[in-house]
Amino acid sequence: QVQLVESGGGLVQAGGSLRLSCAASGRAFSLSPMGWFRQAPGEERHFVAAVSRSGSTTYYGDSVKGRFTISRDNAKNTVYLQINSLKPEDTAVYYCAATLPVPSSAYYATRDVDYQYWGQGTQVTVSS
Repeated sequence: QVQLVESGGGLVQAGGSLRLSCAASGRAFSLSPMGWFRQAPGEERHFVAAVSRSGSTTYYGDSVKGRFTISRDNAKNTVYLQINSLKPEDTAVYYCAATLPVPSSAYYATRDVDYQYWGQGTQVTVSS
């Protein structure tokens, strides 16, 4: 069983930055691709970013490319999401997620159905 705990959310002005963290407990963290998703009020959950188990491969949703950076530290069982140039439309609850362990070091997932473990979410609010 994997437990994920997000932190780092908050209220920030447009143009500001935040770094979200997701701490994972349980074994085999380094064998699982990780992802970030977000859900705004009244909307469906959307893919934000993904990283392969090794950290060598990353992928981003179109709306965040160039502003968000996903990374991971397998020694610390933690995945990060650096968010720069925040916009009011980035306001949402941000969730981290983990897949089951995979053999490929380059594989990543972009669909929420591919993820088996989810954190409780952290709120990001961007004021204009």
